Amino acid sequence: MSEVRFFDTAAPGGSGESVPWVRTRLRTAPGTAFWLALLVALTACLAAACPRAVDRYEDAGLRRAVEQARPDRTSIEVFAPQPSMMLPPRGREDVLRPGVLAHQYAKVRAQVPRALALDPGQSTYGVRTTMDIPVPDPWLPRPTGKPAEVTLIAQAGLGAHASLARGRLPRADGDVTANTPELEAAVTVDTAKSLHIKVGSVIHAPAAGRTLPIRVTGIVTPHDPQGAYWSTHPILRSPSLIREPAPSLDMHWLGALLIAPEAAPLLLATPGSPEPYWQLAPSEQTLRARDTPALRSALASLEAGPALQRVRLEIDGPVTELSEITGRTDVLTDLDEILIAYDRFRREVAPLVAVAASGTGTVAVVVLLMAGGLTADRRRSELALLRARGASLRGLTARLFAETAVVAVPAGALGLAAALVTVPEGRLPYAIAAAVAVTAVTCAALPLRAVAAHRAVRVHTGREDISSVRPSRRRTVVELTLLALAAGAVESLRRRGTSGASDDLVSLAPVLVGVIAALVLVRLYPLPLRVLARPAARLRGALAHLSLARAGRTSASAVLPLLALLTALTTAAFGGSVLAGVQEARDHAALLAVGADARVETATPLPSGLPERLRRSPGVSGLSAVSVTYDAKPEDGAVSVPLAGVNPADYAALSSRTGIGAFPADRLRKLRKGTAGGTTPALASTATARTYGTRPFPVLLPDGSSLTVRITGVLDRTSAVTGPDFLVVNREALSPETARPTTLLLTGKDLDGAALRRAAPEAASVHLRSEERERYVDSPLQTGAEGVYATAVAAGTGYALLALLLSLLRSAPERTALLARLRTMGLTRAAGRRLLILESLPQAILAALGGTLTGWATIRLLSPGIDLTAIALPSAEPSSAASELRTDTLSLAIPATAVLLLAVGMGIGQAWWSGRRGSVRELRAGDAR
Repeated sequence: MSEVRFFDTAAPGGSGESVPWVRTRLRTAPGTAFWLALLVALTACLAAACPRAVDRYEDAGLRRAVEQARPDRTSIEVFAPQPSMMLPPRGREDVLRPGVLAHQYAKVRAQVPRALALDPGQSTYGVRTTMDIPVPDPWLPRPTGKPAEVTLIAQAGLGAHASLARGRLPRADGDVTANTPELEAAVTVDTAKSLHIKVGSVIHAPAAGRTLPIRVTGIVTPHDPQGAYWSTHPILRSPSLIREPAPSLDMHWLGALLIAPEAAPLLLATPGSPEPYWQLAPSEQTLRARDTPALRSALASLEAGPALQRVRLEIDGPVTELSEITGRTDVLTDLDEILIAYDRFRREVAPLVAVAASGTGTVAVVVLLMAGGLTADRRRSELALLRARGASLRGLTARLFAETAVVAVPAGALGLAAALVTVPEGRLPYAIAAAVAVTAVTCAALPLRAVAAHRAVRVHTGREDISSVRPSRRRTVVELTLLALAAGAVESLRRRGTSGASDDLVSLAPVLVGVIAALVLVRLYPLPLRVLARPAARLRGALAHLSLARAGRTSASAVLPLLALLTALTTAAFGGSVLAGVQEARDHAALLAVGADARVETATPLPSGLPERLRRSPGVSGLSAVSVTYDAKPEDGAVSVPLAGVNPADYAALSSRTGIGAFPADRLRKLRKGTAGGTTPALASTATARTYGTRPFPVLLPDGSSLTVRITGVLDRTSAVTGPDFLVVNREALSPETARPTTLLLTGKDLDGAALRRAAPEAASVHLRSEERERYVDSPLQTGAEGVYATAVAAGTGYALLALLLSLLRSAPERTALLARLRTMGLTRAAGRRLLILESLPQAILAALGGTLTGWATIRLLSPGIDLTAIALPSAEPSSAASELRTDTLSLAIPATAVLLLAVGMGIGQAWWSGRRGSVRELRAGDAR
């Protein structure tokens, strides 16, 4: 009667009786509560960490892109025209004084849109000459006899951004005007070294009707040479050797003289056309990828929008005829172009990441639902009895929800906290939403499954094993709906590719294929069991027949474990293939760039003994010496075509090992100087063969010799030469001077780059395939996306093992009781162990084989729409064949093998454990239950 009152929600105090229920359940099943809490905590941690990890690597990618672009492109330059000649002399000078510029600098910064955060430490203002000023001093270096030139810069904050190496900072005494007779300046250490400037040196610059002496009072060392203060205009810290435009061969030095801001009015006397400027440096540490649209909008407003109009109003004042004649303040920056390029790169990577995240999320949801379904199935008789004794459906649901929430909510909060500690950067709301979603699914899985199974009050139910229960019409409709969705997602992904895949359905394509395969296998699962059960019944031993009968009596709820297994294995296989495809793409691209595992080349012939010396280097397994001539001129000599002279046997072996333009060596060995007009067989690129055909034609070489070649074979590419045009001939056909090797192509494993560089001449360049490959990983977007896929592989494998483990644990008490009864009938321990292994193998084998086949089919179906270029080779062409998705055998085999090993291990472990407990104790425990 107490049981009835307990579930009577209409009874007074019914709501308060949920606490003893929950406490009682936790006390009677602490192990179940612990494993559920662990599952929820790990899943919530993974779900909460994913969006924050994406935010972190996207933000890091944006900052890396800005850092690599250098301050001369990322800084925002606001510059005003030279003070108008229509102003009085005093008025022109006042425009350039530091007090006025500082006041305008504050106004300019106030007009910058809030989305664009500035770095005040690297931002500055000042006055500079816009035209280089030639100085006649003969002691300054003159490479070709042309005088050096200087630019005069009065930039605020010199003392705070540099330390004195020698001398003192320049000063401006009194009220400096355009008529001040002398000027003081400082130079950087690099400028002083290149232009031979010392403290006390005097540089004479032309001025209005006179010569202006500029005395160098100090040499400074920049604190942060790569920062925006010094690198927005690199001439500020380092001089440049300027080459005159062709056909002139003249060169001259250009350096910067740093003057005091108070001396800026004196620049009006020089022919340098001085202009005031305000230099704004964006704060790189505050840049966030999610703010990119707002940043681009702010920059557009500042360059040609409302913000620019406000800046002009603050500096130039209202529009007048004078301002229209003399020009107005303008803003220049390349930061918007950097943001556009980054956005394009991120849009290419995001769909690939969405595929991995969607697959892992779906697997996690399926496993959580499976855990609730298995719990409801395990407690089916208990819940049916409670319903028969008067428990209302609403009260049962509420108490099951409370029972699960008491465990899941703290576990979800713990998982969220672990995610926040593990990934401290990123948006918090997304992480909280993900953790709440995991907790909600967990809390709802058991009550909903119980409601579905116990809507009607029943005590005794018929057999509901997978072999006897036929799918309902509702299930058929759901399966057909999922099939239609999967077909649409796959077709959309194949047509549009990941570059256009922005909707969730396309991102779910791989996991939907796994779901459909799981549903198909569940329908087909009873068929092989029925086929095998008949011959097994005729065997002398009972183990095979008994294990097949037991496997056929698996509960119909096994659809969820099988669904979880196949979706998890499909996700792991797909993610592993993506990672393998990325590695393969980089490896292949590096091979095409180098031409072999290592390349040693010079512009002049290599020493004669170098090939044999390098052939004996550690790790070298093959070497081909090539003489490359880039100025070979076929026919009339109007167009140059690179020509490679090779040893046919060595070069054919190299081409075969690398897979780049493989050909039979005999095609170049057929050298017949006495026949066919002395023609030489040659291999050519497709473009070269299209131009010259198969007729003999002469080729003029740089040393004055020539040879007549006939194209006998066409190659897409070759190792010795990169580019669309080339000719490959036998080196014996070349003159002795031209035949001397200029390039060595080496193959082998673990080549020692340092040893090769020591052995090579000083003028030679040494390129290693391994070093070239590392250059392709140049953005946190790539490494972050790879990390997401690595996590997806690990999570997929882990969830597959967890799904199998939960399924086996669900049926463990029943199998243990059966084993105990059979042992009382004479079953040996070895036979019991084999029985448990054979009983668990059908589902494990079905999941392993089905997961392997599904993963293979998924990759084959989706590979036309998956382009890995964005992750593997961001600078390569999207159409590169090396960036296509390919099946990775290990990614298919390892998770499937792990599932089989776990099934066998669980059978062995349970048989051993039940043997230790003893049959009598187990049977008594069963009677007590």
